[in-house]
Parts: sequence; structure tokens; C-alpha cells
Amino acid sequence: MPVRRIQVGQVWNKNDTGEGYLVTKLYTEALTTVAVVRKTGAETEALLRVKVERDANGQTLPGFSYMQEFDEF
Repeated sequence: MPVRRIQVGQVWNKNDTGEGYLVTKLYTEALTTVAVVRKTGAETEALLRVKVERDANGQTLPGFSYMQEFDEF
């Protein structure tokens, strides 16, 4: 489900592994917004760059779900 706007500090759940990822940076690259995320609790692991998708309902990260949608948050 999309959120109105993706922001630094949000936690997103990776759909295939169920792990939480923290948005650490957002930037624009060639008319596209890119989110830089890292696994929560794993500051030394590699960062992932994810292209932000937009539609009429808001923004989303493909392959991720906003963590607040889940009961365990």
C-alpha cells in the first residue's frame, strides 16, 4: 500500500524476507526519486538503492511494504 510521501526515517518491510529496512536518504536522479535503505540493526551491511514508484494514491517502494501496516510494529 502506498504512503502519501516516503520520508527519511521510515521503516519498510521487505516482502520476500520479512526484514525491516530503514530509509536513510532520498535523492532525485534523472527525473526519478531513489530511496537508499539499509537493514535495521545492521549498520555495516551494504545499502540498497530502490526506485520510488508513484501513482494516484501516493508513493511506494517496489518489493517493500510500509512497516506501519503490520501488527508487530
